[in-house]
Amino acid sequence: MTSTLTFRDTGLVYPARRKHEQPHLVLDRIDLSVSSGEFVVIIGRSGSGKTSLLNLAAGFQQPTSGAVLVDGTPIKGPGAERAVVFQDDALYPWLSARDNIAFPLKIRGVGAAERRDTANHLLERVGLAEAGDRRIWELSGGMRQRVGIARALAANPRFLLLDEPLGALDALTRSKLQLFLLDIWRSSQAGALLITHSIDEALLLATRIVVLSPNPGRLSAVLETGFAAEILAGEQPQKVKQSALFRRMHDGLTNLIHETTAEEFAA
Repeated sequence: MTSTLTFRDTGLVYPARRKHEQPHLVLDRIDLSVSSGEFVVIIGRSGSGKTSLLNLAAGFQQPTSGAVLVDGTPIKGPGAERAVVFQDDALYPWLSARDNIAFPLKIRGVGAAERRDTANHLLERVGLAEAGDRRIWELSGGMRQRVGIARALAANPRFLLLDEPLGALDALTRSKLQLFLLDIWRSSQAGALLITHSIDEALLLATRIVVLSPNPGRLSAVLETGFAAEILAGEQPQKVKQSALFRRMHDGLTNLIHETTAEEFAA
């Protein structure tokens, strides 16, 4: 079954913090949809409202105007069909990797045996089959993010909401986990919405890139990309990045983010 996450004429205003200040318009008239099997990447300069957009999708905030919906139903708060992965892994350090993954299932009342079986399956799926009994503080940054993604997958979500999950990692680990994210996305068949500051990451992972302009955040361009399909078909990411098309799109996306118009990019 195909699901769709929809932003419909969505706006977000933060109230004034002091009497003499005006309310702050964060997002203005966002129209966007993410369907099952899509990997949509949001990119833009500081002040474009990227994380606020993801918070609306997660149900952490409510829009001031318009609506955010899943399959036509307005989002009223967090839900199991939308799993969030943060830059900070947000894991419980007093629990093992296995128990962190199983924790959402425990909250839902799933029995201990089923929780353990599901967590073990997900540990294997993210390449950490031997790390289930290790405490979070015993794991590297990349391993912790894998545990965080496994925990997100425990609820079998329809959408993965990813707020710069690789942003705090070193370059080598980040490159490896980009491939890992692509593989997890493909196998889960979920829709993915990723926030990133990295143009390389956006081009490598996205099926579609959404560029937000800042102050307030407005949708300024949408680019279809196919590099992720090449990588999933077996092409090496470094070879993809060396292609003339990748370099051309990288330059064009850089210009877009720095307020070059979509028309100039297309030309």
